[in-house]
Amino acid sequence: MNLVIWILFGAITGIVAGWITKDRRGLIADIAVGIIGSFLGGWAASGFKDFTTTNISWPGFFISILGAVVFISILKSLKKR
Repeated sequence: MNLVIWILFGAITGIVAGWITKDRRGLIADIAVGIIGSFLGGWAASGFKDFTTTNISWPGFFISILGAVVFISILKSLKKR
């Protein structure tokens, strides 16, 4: 059941990040971007005091979106080369 929740969380995160960056991808790519963005955001935020990345929460959701936006920006810059 946890896997399904993380896939849904990744899909929502990826879709929102796509809206922010005006980047259109398919559902599978949105899920991948959302999950990778969640890992990137969680890794970056893990240095902050009292921030845990193991539970789904509003701060974690926003950090995941930020990580997905950064990941999409990286992909766009690599695509331009």
